[in-house]
Amino acid sequence: MKLVINNDVLIKTLQQEFNRGFPYLKIEFFSKKHKKGEGSQRKDLKKDNSKISDCRKSDNNGIITITGNEKVSEIEKIFQETFGLSVQIFRKSGRVWLETTSTDDWTLKKQNSQAEELRFPVND
Repeated sequence: MKLVINNDVLIKTLQQEFNRGFPYLKIEFFSKKHKKGEGSQRKDLKKDNSKISDCRKSDNNGIITITGNEKVSEIEKIFQETFGLSVQIFRKSGRVWLETTSTDDWTLKKQNSQAEELRFPVND
């Protein structure tokens, strides 16, 4: 998957594209960077109808290519260092979303597969 990053793109557009590739993961954008191994503050969460320009610390535009073989920590680092964006990836666990802080060394594919295994069955 390729995500185009520029000032005019909406957060929700990037979230939808990311979710198409990883249906059991989500990416959230924050106004402040989180420390390694720590979660992000809820009060710093940016609304999904915000433009990227509303939450970035640099003005670099470009494309990020995500294959699923990257570790969560690597993706978060690329967003931060290349585009000035503080992001956190979450994994679905049943009916709740968990920050992947303790599993940042897992690949996106592994995160997504783990979440898929823990999904609730659909009632007929």
